[in-house]
Amino acid sequence: MNKVQIMPCLDMQNGRVVKGVHFVDIADAGDPVACAEAYCAAGADQLALLDINATVENRGTLLDVVKSVAAAATVPFTVGGGISDEKSAEAVLSAGADCISISSAAYKNRKLLASLVREFGADRITAAIDVDANKAMPSGYEVYINGGRTATGTDALEFAKFVDDTGVNVILPTSKAGDGARTGYDLPLIRSLARNCRAAIVASGGAGTMEHFLEAAEAGASILLAASVFHFHMIDIGELKAYLKSKGLQVNA
Repeated sequence: MNKVQIMPCLDMQNGRVVKGVHFVDIADAGDPVACAEAYCAAGADQLALLDINATVENRGTLLDVVKSVAAAATVPFTVGGGISDEKSAEAVLSAGADCISISSAAYKNRKLLASLVREFGADRITAAIDVDANKAMPSGYEVYINGGRTATGTDALEFAKFVDDTGVNVILPTSKAGDGARTGYDLPLIRSLARNCRAAIVASGGAGTMEHFLEAAEAGASILLAASVFHFHMIDIGELKAYLKSKGLQVNA
C-alpha cells in the first residue's frame, strides 16, 4: 500500500493566509498562526507556509511570521518564498522552519540547490516547480517562475530531472491551471515526475474532492498538499484520512 501524508498549505500575503485561483484572484483565509494550530489539531502530517509575494517584491520571507507559526506548529513545517541564497535559507531555518522550499531562485541559479543540500542536508530542502501546460514542450509542460507569472521556455520534466540530481528529497510541482480550481490534480504531471525522479513528489494544485487526493496518490504522489478545501472547511482532514485508508492507502493516525 502507498503511504501518504496530508499537507495543508498556508499561502501568505501581508502576514495573512490567502488563497487564489490560477495564482490570482486572491481571497483572505485567516491568521497563519490560528490556521497552523487548527491544522495540527485536525491531524495534518506536515504544514507549508508560502510567502507568495516575497520573490516578486524582491524581499526576504517575513521571519516574524515564520517564528510565530513555528512556535504553534506540532508537525514538520516547510517555508517558501523569498529564499534566494544560503544566507536567507539559514535565516528561515533559524526562525524555526524544519524545511525550506526553493523555486525561482533554483531556476535562476543552477548551483543553489546542490549547495543548500550540502550545507543543510537533503531532508531540509524542497524544490518547488510551478508549471503550465505547453504542447510545444517535450513533456507537455513548461516551467514558470516569479510566482507563476513568467514563462521560462524550459521543459518541466527536463528541469525536474536536473533538480532531482541535486539530491533534494522532495519535489513540489504546482500546476498553474489547477491552482485553486478544485477540478483535480494534474495527474499526467504527477505520473511523469514520479516515474522519472528519485525524490518524493508532492501533489499540489487542484484538489476539490477526496477522490482527487486518492487519484494523486495512485499517480505516484506521497505528499498531498491542498489549501482552499481545508481553509474553507470543504474537506475535514480526519475524514480525508479515513477515506484514503478505506481505499487501501497507509495514513498516519
